[in-house]
Amino acid sequence: MTTREKVGQLVGTYVGTMWTHKGPDDVADEIREYGVGSAVPFGVSAADTADPLAAAELANELQEVAIEETRLGIPLVIPVDATHGHAYVLESTVLPHGLGMGATRRPALARAGASVTASECRATGASVAYSPTADIAADQRWGRAFETFGETATLAGAFARAKVEGLQGGRVDEDDSHQEGLTKGVAACVKHFPAYGQPVGGEDAAPVDVSETTLRERFLPPFEDVMAAAPAVMMPCYNAVGVEPAHSSTWMLEDLLRGELGFDGAVFSDWGAIRMLDEDHHVARDHREATYLARQAGVDSASVDGPTHAESLLDLLEAGELSEQRLDRQVERILALKFELGLFEDPYVEADRVRDQLFTDEHRATALEAARDSMTLLDNDGVLPLDASDDVLVTGPNADSLVGQCGGWTWPDEDGLAGTTVREGLDDALDGDLVYEPGADYTAERDLEAVETAARDADAAVAVVGEGWYIHEFGGDGSGDAEAWPRRDDLSLPPAQRRLLDTLFETPTPTAVVLVSGRPLAVTEAAERADAVLMAYYPGSTGGTAVAETLLGDVNPGGALPVSVPRSASRVPERIEDRPHPTPIGSEHHLDSYDPLYPFGHGESYTDFEVGAPEAPATVRPGERVTVEVPVENVGDRAGERVVDVFVRDRVSSVVTPRHEHVGFDRVAVDPGETETATVEFAASELSVQDGRERRIEPGAFEVIVGEESATIELESDY
Repeated sequence: MTTREKVGQLVGTYVGTMWTHKGPDDVADEIREYGVGSAVPFGVSAADTADPLAAAELANELQEVAIEETRLGIPLVIPVDATHGHAYVLESTVLPHGLGMGATRRPALARAGASVTASECRATGASVAYSPTADIAADQRWGRAFETFGETATLAGAFARAKVEGLQGGRVDEDDSHQEGLTKGVAACVKHFPAYGQPVGGEDAAPVDVSETTLRERFLPPFEDVMAAAPAVMMPCYNAVGVEPAHSSTWMLEDLLRGELGFDGAVFSDWGAIRMLDEDHHVARDHREATYLARQAGVDSASVDGPTHAESLLDLLEAGELSEQRLDRQVERILALKFELGLFEDPYVEADRVRDQLFTDEHRATALEAARDSMTLLDNDGVLPLDASDDVLVTGPNADSLVGQCGGWTWPDEDGLAGTTVREGLDDALDGDLVYEPGADYTAERDLEAVETAARDADAAVAVVGEGWYIHEFGGDGSGDAEAWPRRDDLSLPPAQRRLLDTLFETPTPTAVVLVSGRPLAVTEAAERADAVLMAYYPGSTGGTAVAETLLGDVNPGGALPVSVPRSASRVPERIEDRPHPTPIGSEHHLDSYDPLYPFGHGESYTDFEVGAPEAPATVRPGERVTVEVPVENVGDRAGERVVDVFVRDRVSSVVTPRHEHVGFDRVAVDPGETETATVEFAASELSVQDGRERRIEPGAFEVIVGEESATIELESDY
């Protein structure tokens, strides 16, 4: 390969309107002139490829240019933002977003859903999914919280690993001894290494300013867990960790990622992250120097920088400022990925069959199962489940909106989206009459008098409120208009939606509030006045059916919050795993440090459970595994499922450790009058203490905590 051909393999481009508009012809020219190695033809800024047939045909056209019109004929990698399905292509299966998946406490569902996503991506020609998100939602204000699986590393790690396994389809055999290739799936791109979910002020891409102890205790474990699934690609975070941007950090990408974690795949830059080194972080004078810093740090592919990056990289090589040996190692990783994906043997897709492979009955069933299991009942004064013979008023901005129901990283236009809204789901399931009055958009009232009249005539009212479509930051009407939605400083519902709820609460009609939202919203007043509150997250294509089934009792809700719901934005960040501290003013005047509206793990049911004390071994040694068993008795009159979260607390340690450290979870199905056992297993090394870069065993007593019950384990020394 010539130097220019090598450089081309390390550069990506895109079709769309970001920065400067690039159409398919522009991208084809870049492939011919620079031999670019990857192209992103689908996405929020690529309107012409939302149609599945157009998407598949464009993928084939670009592959043909790369294979037939360049000297070496190396096929393209085609990445796509597939965070909860191949959702930028219409007619695809849109699964619940990450928080909803985390609420299920069933990683197997994430694995199955990711397999659906991989199948639909490959059908349209995509071969790399920018997913899973292994970040934790450590600040409830953060605009990307919905992509995560929750606020604890245990949840994030378990679900991210399962999702990699589903996306990559058979990459690792049963004994983890060899890789089988990715021809049955897509390459998973795990993001955003190493720490993204606790930006200063909750502002997306702001610095994550944490100690090395916190970095290693809270943010790194999910990435460590996911390595067992052998992810093909890793993506650094946009932000600086402390004072060092991840994309220019040799310590993060070489020493930590490749050295300590043992990652041997390809590192893809996040979308505009290399440009940000000079334009935003100001650690480089210009794009040429930004290119140098990213290359020295260990970035293999500049995902969308196109010719600008290629020219800078060529100049650095010709000037001798970057070594050819470094370039060769990076090219080897990109080519190895393409071989694993089977692109050299079969780069094209059958475009005329693409519609038959999207949103199939099997895929729809997987999405519906995930949406059903994600439903989290926060409050219920007995109004739920509704009677199918009831006359029901349905209102609210998310009652009849697939865009709102699916949330960000989905095509933001109702036309062509496949699925069922809450209004449609209830209309299908009710025997009584359904009346629909919107009542409000996300930020504007719509005929509240009609809502009041309809509510007084109804047996029950269902208000589907919350957030709409956004990515990174907020724009709740789906337009991305920054003024259309309150930003980070307010987690409450907008005034128009609050007035809608007030209108309903002032009638005698029982009212259930359904929250369709990316973040945990501070709905304190609604919680006090509503007869029931159901958290639906962003439930995806089939979410309307799942919500309707839950409201009517055909599904008994069993989801558990994967993140704490604060009482107000003034109380965030608020996390179950925060560390204890003194209260010098006097405890009688001090607010509880952890006092959310709804705590992590909360979730009610239409039946009643009694969760017993955890049973754990009295002693354990550092190299052993700990098995905790928890009896769960159904003392109600219908079958249900119960999530059990297990925490540990170090009674005495040399450094301050969390009050509650989440070490595992289980979900058990229990028939009325029966008792089942929830089982959680974790390594005794989870009881170690993180102190800077050192993690050490400190023998002593630990509490194993489940709800209000606990048991004691004595960690013994190996000496």
